[in-house]
Amino acid sequence: MVQKRILFIAFTAVALFSFFNWNCTKLDTTTIGSDLLPAVDNVHTFADTLFVNAQQRDFNDTSIITYLDNQVLGNINNDPLFGKTTANMFLQLKPSSFPFSFGNPDSLAGYGLDSVVLCLSYKYFWGDSTMPQKLQVFEVTDTRFRDSANKNWDVNTQPNTGASISPVKNIDIRRLGDYMKYAWRSDSVNNQIRIKLNASYASTLFNSDSASSGPGNHAFYNDSLYRNSFLGIAIKGVGTGPENALLYINVADTNTKLEVHYRIRNAGHIDTTYRSFKFSTAFPYPSSSANYVMHDRAGSPSAFPPSTEIYLQAQPGTYASLVFPELTGYSNRIIHRAELLMEEIPDNPYYDTAFSAPNFLYMDLKVPGSATPALYKPLYIDLNTNAAYDPDFIKAGYSFYPTGGVDFVYFGGYLRRKSTSGGDVNYYNLNITRYVQQMVTNQNTNYEMRLMAPFSFHYPQYSLEYINYNNSPAYGRIKLGSGTHPLHRMRLRIIYSKL
Repeated sequence: MVQKRILFIAFTAVALFSFFNWNCTKLDTTTIGSDLLPAVDNVHTFADTLFVNAQQRDFNDTSIITYLDNQVLGNINNDPLFGKTTANMFLQLKPSSFPFSFGNPDSLAGYGLDSVVLCLSYKYFWGDSTMPQKLQVFEVTDTRFRDSANKNWDVNTQPNTGASISPVKNIDIRRLGDYMKYAWRSDSVNNQIRIKLNASYASTLFNSDSASSGPGNHAFYNDSLYRNSFLGIAIKGVGTGPENALLYINVADTNTKLEVHYRIRNAGHIDTTYRSFKFSTAFPYPSSSANYVMHDRAGSPSAFPPSTEIYLQAQPGTYASLVFPELTGYSNRIIHRAELLMEEIPDNPYYDTAFSAPNFLYMDLKVPGSATPALYKPLYIDLNTNAAYDPDFIKAGYSFYPTGGVDFVYFGGYLRRKSTSGGDVNYYNLNITRYVQQMVTNQNTNYEMRLMAPFSFHYPQYSLEYINYNNSPAYGRIKLGSGTHPLHRMRLRIIYSKL
């Protein structure tokens, strides 16, 4: 009897706790999963599908791809929906310390240069890997870039360059994962792009170390002299034919370097060795880098889309302006779920696969009455329900953006795929339940929103620091249905109960 009584008390306590906990959190019934939503019976629980006025916009983009990001390189010359993309890299590679020498006594017989090879650490690609990329290296002639180690260049920056210092290199993307031998087959590497530089540039570099003699040498005596002599190098995609992919390169990786291969006399015989110049991130000799990314959508469907379509291209690219007119004056009620639903309009299956959709979408709020360019701020509450943040940045101790980043499990915005009567399509859901609840409860501002696929963004009214998102730059594009598309309509679905 005692045991039964204890079990009864325990069961009652759990039931009461569950009841009170549900009443305290009944506006948060979707934090675990949408399967916990109450059924829509039009007696106790109802559903509305609201119109979304969606219009495509182009970024006036000043985003920055830093040396910490995987940088973009190559050409897309024929995306049937989005046209062309050009991505060039600019960087300085230098010795690890100064003064620097290859250790050459000038009179030593058998000593001499073999070659200089630019090595780029390849990470992955986006686009059509069956088409080779054509890359070529140029010498930077822009003195602004030489002295910009502490400056972050935006994606519109393209430092001036001189003549090429390499032949055109054909890159078979499919073979970059294969191991290749080099240095007389004594070393091997994979996932590395190797471009041999012209003999004239290689000779100038090799003969400029601090142990050399003669006029015009000694560029390796200190960092300042080195940067005056070797302002930097540019790697450009130069193909104008079927090239249709972007390569992603990490400049700070140890596999990105200039390899100077040369001969030395060692114990009476000739050996071949090499020294590496790398991208420097450390004081007192930091390097400069810039990544230029330009989209040319002229003549493509994305340049002038019909009102039923939204062409969303990963940053730097396009975004969509979203307005929910029916939310203005929407009466107070218990919001169980408010979800923005977006579907892909299938096009060419081959290109839709090669030019895959962005992995993550993001949405924020346009500040009413803000000047041109417009200001934006984060979405209230729903980016991360476990983080105390204030998009207006007026609460003491609160950040304007969740310190832990976006909770994608709750907020959504990640790429999904589903089957429809017309075949498999990509889609996204964005959960804005708490934002809508706050708005209808307090009759707050019905903001215009910005939908995008960013890799980084910032809110200049609060901070100059950029917020990293989960996309790579220029990685992803998709054609979405707007709010008026007959089959793949963008819509805001609200499940609610009346008060």
